[in-house]
Amino acid sequence: MSRDTRLYELVQILRDGRLHTAAELAGQLGVSERTIWRDMAMMAATGLPVVGERGLGYILRSPLMLPPTMLTPDEIDALAAGLRHVEANDPARARAARALLYKIATLLPQAGIEPEG
Repeated sequence: MSRDTRLYELVQILRDGRLHTAAELAGQLGVSERTIWRDMAMMAATGLPVVGERGLGYILRSPLMLPPTMLTPDEIDALAAGLRHVEANDPARARAARALLYKIATLLPQAGIEPEG
């Protein structure tokens, strides 16, 4: 796993608002605790609201919103397929699914999603 991917995954884990130990994070990502310590120090130095205390763990001080462009092409495809399925099979949510698909197509034109799919 590349460092960029690992950092992204760390942020995703920390977004749950709970305290996570370096050992727990290292186990989830398949790296050493020392790597987690370095990654957390780097993230804090770049301005991410990460706080950690030895023996307790790491947490995000405030909610972190990541831009939708952080989605991979496969994730975008899965999301669009899921929304189309909801639109076609759940009349109570069809309108919301169609609106969300339109928003995604508008925000991510490079994905090539057709909202009227």
